[in-house]
Amino acid sequence: MTENKAFKPVRKAVFPVAGLGTRFLPATKVMPKEMLPLNDRPLIQHAWEEARDAGIAEFIFVTGRQKEMLEEHFDHQPELMRLLESRNKTDMIEKVQSSEMQEGKLFLTRQAKPLGLGHAVWCARKLVGDEPFAVILPDDVILADKGCLSQMIETYNDTGGNVVAVMDVPREDTAKYGILDIKEEKGKNVDIKGLVEKPDPANAPSTLSIIGRYILQPEIFTHLSCFEKGAGGEIQLTDAMAKLIGDQPFHGYRFDGTRYDCGSRLGLIEANIAFGLQDPETGEAVRQIIRRFTETTPETGKSHALA
Repeated sequence: MTENKAFKPVRKAVFPVAGLGTRFLPATKVMPKEMLPLNDRPLIQHAWEEARDAGIAEFIFVTGRQKEMLEEHFDHQPELMRLLESRNKTDMIEKVQSSEMQEGKLFLTRQAKPLGLGHAVWCARKLVGDEPFAVILPDDVILADKGCLSQMIETYNDTGGNVVAVMDVPREDTAKYGILDIKEEKGKNVDIKGLVEKPDPANAPSTLSIIGRYILQPEIFTHLSCFEKGAGGEIQLTDAMAKLIGDQPFHGYRFDGTRYDCGSRLGLIEANIAFGLQDPETGEAVRQIIRRFTETTPETGKSHALA
């Protein structure tokens, strides 16, 4: 798709990674939740690769205390490389090198207090500057042939303005998400007339939910700078986005792919199964494992794996 030169390109992505990951304690007692493994790499690497493949050139991590491991993961590890080279582990060398970020690409800023997603994004304002940017939540993982952010940037190049990834959720779950008030649907694109953060199911304007992918204009920082508290007493990104509607184009985008909520234990388990199945190195073995757990013995009615 030819880029519309009237719109500034999306070159930077913000990764809010300051959260404590309490749902995964004690595993996350000293390890950032973004380092939890999904198949053969941590969640943060999946997010970074999606952004990199979408053409992002600068990666901004909004971190907190005890998050140094995130930076270290993308750094060159000479001791490890020497060990792998001495053992002629060529395949492992390639995997390690693929996780290294070039110098001058990674930028860090701190969110000292957990005041909400909107506040985390605001903390990146100086590094973003006066240009459009993406926001990626690493614990929202999307398995797709083409990365979700790549799909969104193609749409942004046509529409400009702000674009958020959306999917339908059960009405009883609307209180967990930012929900769209829909103006008009145009194929995969949805014109938005309003946004509501975590509405009661009875009051939700739709069941179309924002998930953890955003393309935003820098004017969002003006509204975030007001530090207005919303649902849960936090500074909500959704509330600030709602104030852009009417002043700038604002679209929801129905992406191709399957989203996994890796911020929950069950979601991470489900994602590992899905990614393991599509991995050519492990797919057939994972299928056999699933069969052992789902097939039962007639005598006991128990799984073969548990018999």
